Amino acid sequence: MFRALRDLPPDSLTFLQRLPLAKRRPWIGYGVAVVASLAGLLVRWAVGGALPEGFPYITFFPPVILTAFFFGVGPGALAAVLCGLLSWYFFIPPLDSFALDYRAVVALLFFIGIVVVDIALVHWMQIANARLALEQQRTSQLAETREMLFKELQHRVGNNIQMISSLLNLQQRGLADGDGKQALTDAARRLGLVGRLQRTLYSADGAQLSLANYIDRIARDTLDASGRDDIDYVFDAQASGTLATEHAVSTALVVAEAISNCVEHGYADAGGSLEVTVVDRADEEPCYIICIQDEGSGLPSGFALENADSLGLRIATSLARSLKGEFTLSNREDGKGAIARLVIPQSEEIIDAAP
Repeated sequence: MFRALRDLPPDSLTFLQRLPLAKRRPWIGYGVAVVASLAGLLVRWAVGGALPEGFPYITFFPPVILTAFFFGVGPGALAAVLCGLLSWYFFIPPLDSFALDYRAVVALLFFIGIVVVDIALVHWMQIANARLALEQQRTSQLAETREMLFKELQHRVGNNIQMISSLLNLQQRGLADGDGKQALTDAARRLGLVGRLQRTLYSADGAQLSLANYIDRIARDTLDASGRDDIDYVFDAQASGTLATEHAVSTALVVAEAISNCVEHGYADAGGSLEVTVVDRADEEPCYIICIQDEGSGLPSGFALENADSLGLRIATSLARSLKGEFTLSNREDGKGAIARLVIPQSEEIIDAAP
């Protein structure tokens, strides 16, 4: 048990878990046992006049206990033998002899019983500490291995999704049909976004995502993927909630689809400003509202989301329903562009948490 602790990094152990000390140099412990026993004898002589009769071992118990505590059973046993002999010779009548009468036998048995119990308790405590240290080390190693395997799994899944996205991009290059080519391009874009998210989305300890930070990252990734550098991005966070990881991909796809729609249609001819806002609305039905608005050309007259032919918008509407929320797309009231809203209820799946 104690030998196994020698292989552990000293910094990973507490002081109690490193006991007994000097395990590689036991002579130190035995030397301390001799010195401590002599110290107990000197203290007994120093206070002898102040003690009543019947306390021959009173100053010999601490050397035994402390030696066993700091240096183990062997040095503790040596200290017990030395202290027993010193007290027997100098302080148990007849003094200055090892005569063994009834009183000496009773005193020695009393001393032996106490030191055996003390040393045994100290030893059991050190064994328990050693086992605890080894279990903590094993737990730490298992946690590190689990985290490493989890990250590797997430990385491989992300890579596989990105590979499928790349294959779709290659496939669309060989198509002559414009609609089919655009469909494959859109599918590749969506898969690429999911692949990028997969590498960083989930954590091994199940920690939830900060909603505002997550939406900000999705918006930036989507804009970067569009290749447009003429669009100014503004983000306004007015919420401090967290998003359950099982709903993260659906939320990301809705937000990404709304931003892509702004880029492709609102700013098809020229760049402009894109503003993303996350609002925490606390009323009778608490919810989060994610708004994506632009200052582009706006929606055509008579536009109705439920009648839209765009596959991306239909996907966004369906995903919003799966989140028990709502996705809307309309022109801004000031007539300067369009605004997309994703409303997500604050429920058991989406939890409000102060930072």
